[in-house]
Amino acid sequence: MRIVLLGAPGSGKGTQGKQLSEKYHIPQISTGDLLRAAVAAQSPLGLQARAAMDAGQLVSDDIVLGMIEERLAQSDARNGFILDGFPRNIAQAEALDALLARIGKPLQVSLLMDVDFDLLMQRLTGRRTCESCSRVFNIYTSPSKIDGRCDSCGGNLRHRADDREETIENRLKVYEAQTAPLTEYYKNRSKLKTVEATGEIADIFNGVCGLLNAVRKEELQRAKEVPADVEAIAAAVTKKLSAAKEEKTMSKPAKKKSAAKRKPAAKKKVVAKKKVAAKKKAAPKRKAAAKKKAAPKKKVAAKKKAAPKKKKAAAKKKAAPKRKAAAKKKAAPKRKAAAKKKAAPKRKAAAKKKAAPKRKAAAKKKAAPKRKAAAKKKAAPKRKAAKKKSAKKK
Repeated sequence: MRIVLLGAPGSGKGTQGKQLSEKYHIPQISTGDLLRAAVAAQSPLGLQARAAMDAGQLVSDDIVLGMIEERLAQSDARNGFILDGFPRNIAQAEALDALLARIGKPLQVSLLMDVDFDLLMQRLTGRRTCESCSRVFNIYTSPSKIDGRCDSCGGNLRHRADDREETIENRLKVYEAQTAPLTEYYKNRSKLKTVEATGEIADIFNGVCGLLNAVRKEELQRAKEVPADVEAIAAAVTKKLSAAKEEKTMSKPAKKKSAAKRKPAAKKKVVAKKKVAAKKKAAPKRKAAAKKKAAPKKKVAAKKKAAPKKKKAAAKKKAAPKRKAAAKKKAAPKRKAAAKKKAAPKRKAAAKKKAAPKRKAAAKKKAAPKRKAAAKKKAAPKRKAAKKKSAKKK
């Protein structure tokens, strides 16, 4: 069986899923368990889920669907599966249907566990879970023999944080807003089966098994009807094939007539092809002959074209010396002027060098009287003193 369990939190999906798994020998697949196992194993999908959870984000549907596909590929899921906790909305349901169709395992039934709202509150607020073996008790409906102790292993029973009244009200509101529309989705596809999940667990399980047996009978009946349909289709196909053969046989004489008509046309085509082939063969010879005839004309034309060019070239050669001479004449004054400009500084320097001795001599001549006068002035006192001395001696 390939089953999806639907129902609000506390409707008993987990309990019924375990019993169905044991009866039909198929795995109960919980998306929460898949996520925890993948994260612990550090698989590629588990690492992606871990990154999303560490970032405070919801794990994407693609990751969850990838985990479900990997789980369904295992050997224990060959005969079926029980999905618990997925899908939660219509988008997930559509993606799941596409996945199951692709792997050849379409869903057979969507089982809805229908429970009254007040009863759900009682179940969830009174629920106690064993820390060791995860067995579930309820202080209102199915209490343990020893308060706070598991009847199976003696482990401690704890009240989960998500089983408090405020938390439960929020969870039920989310279910009504998102998950409840799935009932219409599967109802429109004729896959929804509803069971009243109130009363004793054994009675609920018997009701579930009765629904699933009915689904199996319906499938077997459909399977029996299929061969008849197949035979009818096969008969229709054979009729069509025989009719097609008859049409072929009837059309054979017509084909022969058309073949007779085609023969002359085919001969004409062959003759035309031969003519084309002969033309192609003669074409190279014609081209060669045309080239030979055209060769002398081409040479004469080439000579005529080359004659003006040769004359121009000869005229250019003759005119070249004259042009050079004219260019030299035109350039001579410019060159002389440039040479004079270049030589002017040198001439000035040479003239200065030549004039320097003359200037020095002229300067000496000018300075000689001044020097003599100065010498006389300096020598006058000495002469007077010499005269005085000579006068005293006398």
